[in-house]
Amino acid sequence: MVASSASSVRVLDGALTVLRLYDVAYGIDIVRVETLAAGGTSRPRLVRAEPKAMTYGVESLELALEPVVLPGAGDGARSADVRVRLYDFGAVSLRLTTALADLTWEDYVAAALDVDRATKPAAAPPFWAGQLERLRTLIAPALIRPSAANLEEDFLIATVRSTRPALPAEDLLRLIDPVPLLSGETTPLSDGARAELLRNRFSYYTDDLAILTWDRALLVEPRGDTDVADVLEVANAQLLELRYYDELLDDELPRMYGRVNRVRGTLAPRALRHYGRLARELHTLVAEVTELTERVDNALKVTEDVYLARIYAAAIELFRVRAWNAAVDRKLAIIRDTYQALFDEAAAARAELLEATIVLLIVFEIVLALL
Repeated sequence: MVASSASSVRVLDGALTVLRLYDVAYGIDIVRVETLAAGGTSRPRLVRAEPKAMTYGVESLELALEPVVLPGAGDGARSADVRVRLYDFGAVSLRLTTALADLTWEDYVAAALDVDRATKPAAAPPFWAGQLERLRTLIAPALIRPSAANLEEDFLIATVRSTRPALPAEDLLRLIDPVPLLSGETTPLSDGARAELLRNRFSYYTDDLAILTWDRALLVEPRGDTDVADVLEVANAQLLELRYYDELLDDELPRMYGRVNRVRGTLAPRALRHYGRLARELHTLVAEVTELTERVDNALKVTEDVYLARIYAAAIELFRVRAWNAAVDRKLAIIRDTYQALFDEAAAARAELLEATIVLLIVFEIVLALL
């Protein structure tokens, strides 16, 4: 049932964070970025959890860009802080945060949806392209094999830090309806759709709350913790990279089949050279993608904090990260098998050539003896 007393709840301190994640390079030299930014960077730190509760493969780096003004509906223009998080495996996350404070719950939801609509890539393509270009210009020397950012992920995080009245999470949920915020829909949803949206709900203390969906999250954090938001951002970065390598392998497989068929159609002496070159190229591709996917997998390990571990596992499941990982592994297995088949065919061709050479030498010796 939709809450009927939402107007009695006022959001005193809240914010909306819009995330846009892009793959910009094969890798990013994090240490080099620190030098380029001349002290304007920071390393993300856990607020609630102990440092040993989460381990990073290589710690991400955060830097601040100039604040921007967002086009908004209803309330007019809104300002937003811009922060960027850089990951060593080539992903960047542009994070725009705008304050939404001293509003009734209905007004808070309406303002959040206005900001979300105004910052959709389809609604403001020059805006995001401009932000990404600013970032590329700043960190260009630190990009390892830059790539075109034609793949992106987006995520929305609505944060509530204080309300009036201040209530435990369960009592708050009885007074507000989070479904319009989580779905982006103002038309009432069916009971089944509502239940699905609210399925991934977590609390650690009595007054905090995290509700996760595929592309949005509502976080009630009276202590101002950012740990949950950080975990969700890393999960989105992992999803982005696996999608990127899945598309890369999708493009590579047809080319690989065509090249293999062309090699098999060449004469034996030339085929040996082509087999060797193609096998080396496939081996290099497999090695690079395997290395990058392992770095993505190891980007974050939640070890001792049970609450964050549950949220991270739920996010990985929601984003279908394991499914994307399995798809990449299957395509890598196909390429490995092709590489092995090429290697075996090259070895067999060399053996046949050697046998033919030996037979010719024997015949030559017999002819010489007869003469």
